[in-house]
Amino acid sequence: MSVSQEELINGKHLYYGFIAGSIRVLENQAELNRINVFPVNDKDTGTNLASTIRAVIDNIKSNKSYKTTIENIADAALIGARGNSGVIFAQFLYGLSKETTNKKGITFSEFAESVKKAIPYIYDAIGNPIEGTMLTVIREWSDFLSRNNKSIHHFNKVIIDSFEVLEKSLADTTFKLKELRKTGFVDSGAKGFVVFIQGIIDFIKISNIRKLSLEKSEEISLIHTENFVEEDITYRFCTEAIIKNLKIDIKELKQILSEKGDSVVVAGSEKTCRIHIHTNEPAILFNNLKEAGTISFQKVDDMLRQHQVVSNRKWNIALVTDSTCDLSQELIDYYQINVLPINLNFGENHYLDKVTIQPDQFYDLLESSKEFPKTAQINERAFTNMYSHLASHYDAIISIHLTSKFSGTYSNSLKAAKRISNEFNKPVYTIDSKNLSGALGLLVLKTAESIDQGKSVKNIISSVEKDIANTKIYVGVRDLKFMIKGGRVSKPAGFIANALGLTPIITMDKNGKSSLFGKTFSQKASLNKIYKHIEQLSLGKTLWNYIVLHAHNPDEAEKAEKKMIEISGKTPRSVVDISPVIGMHAGIGTVAISLLYDN
Repeated sequence: MSVSQEELINGKHLYYGFIAGSIRVLENQAELNRINVFPVNDKDTGTNLASTIRAVIDNIKSNKSYKTTIENIADAALIGARGNSGVIFAQFLYGLSKETTNKKGITFSEFAESVKKAIPYIYDAIGNPIEGTMLTVIREWSDFLSRNNKSIHHFNKVIIDSFEVLEKSLADTTFKLKELRKTGFVDSGAKGFVVFIQGIIDFIKISNIRKLSLEKSEEISLIHTENFVEEDITYRFCTEAIIKNLKIDIKELKQILSEKGDSVVVAGSEKTCRIHIHTNEPAILFNNLKEAGTISFQKVDDMLRQHQVVSNRKWNIALVTDSTCDLSQELIDYYQINVLPINLNFGENHYLDKVTIQPDQFYDLLESSKEFPKTAQINERAFTNMYSHLASHYDAIISIHLTSKFSGTYSNSLKAAKRISNEFNKPVYTIDSKNLSGALGLLVLKTAESIDQGKSVKNIISSVEKDIANTKIYVGVRDLKFMIKGGRVSKPAGFIANALGLTPIITMDKNGKSSLFGKTFSQKASLNKIYKHIEQLSLGKTLWNYIVLHAHNPDEAEKAEKKMIEISGKTPRSVVDISPVIGMHAGIGTVAISLLYDN
């Protein structure tokens, strides 16, 4: 990356410099995690910066134009940013891209000026800017570049000399924040930026592109640390989203966010902005934002669960499922079950099932929206991030998912499991439940209880595979409207069924496909048929337990619960408002019973 005094800094120099800095951050992420105590002691600054950087590495290529390259880097960083530090870093890159003239190459003076002009972008993005963090270090580095803007025009020399300023600024963060003074640490986000520049400087000194290998970065996984200092969590969910074509100004958006939590960052522009906030109510937040623009992406990390994984895990086997698993939140929290949400889209607006949209909001939208919602599987990257985190702390992982006949979620889970199992040398078992909703919930719950009982992983896996065949679900829909809308029933067949007053009873076959169990002339008749079948099915069998499910129909669910207690002599393990991604097809008013037999 050697740049002579007369030479312009072009896109190729920028690209390889960014790669060099990125590799250094990837190599140091464990240390950045270890010293992360501010703003939240969740030990993930290194992981978040690494994930942000990976998004850039994976999505850009070298280009001769400096302007094109910085824009590509900024766009990829903004889309892929993760965590408070990642969003701030992305906003700095965005500021650089906006303040760079449209040239294939720029002088050192122009580079220093663009860095200086990028600083306000960072401060303006943050709801409550705090000195002694990444903000301060970037600003003081920029001040040094500006001071040398006119007197020295040799890019390499100034950047190398700037490291002394970075080191001093970083060391000073320890004394600027009380959280850091207690530990003696420097700010982890600030150190991440310093490490990034250090990687660039070392590359400048080597001046050999051939020695810079992208393969090296591919071999480094997202890393999580065991070190942790217990603290109270004020806001549970680290929440992020990309909002396009804002209909409100950035100030108003920041005000809305500030009322729902802290650690607010709004990066980007009205055309494409990325928000970051710690909140307890992501679903309410996004319900308030649904008219503010197009919500094209959301990500929510459960910081309470992350803390439990690191410092208060009850067992050495981690349990994972997806949001089609219908269990009460109390059971999910008690057994520390890790749930990844299915993606849900109303038109161009994106939501996370049961996280950023709850049943109340979902069914209101289902009735009012002109477009029928669509679902999207959980991608491989989401599973890789989850398994990487869990494999850093657990001896084994068991992951149980909705039927592979309905979604590619299981397939993506399997791919990620193989990768993480190889990298961490720990077993990651991925299981196709051939079921969904309450039936999946029962399989997950029984697995959780087996883990609690101290059973071995092999015994648990063997039991789950047997239990799949003994799990049943029967769904009594109220009408066919939503099945027709969603394409589960053709319009002609739906028209005939409605004309005849028929309502179907749906179940799952042994291969994980939905099938018609029966049809009646009312939901009441459907439920009575289900109860009679359960009575016959239960003869000579031992019922482990059951779950009552409903789609926004608590009154009928209560009646179903009473009837099932009468039939089985057992109270249900859960009475649950069915997952929105299931309810969208079954329709409002649906009532279902899921059961798991021991034999």
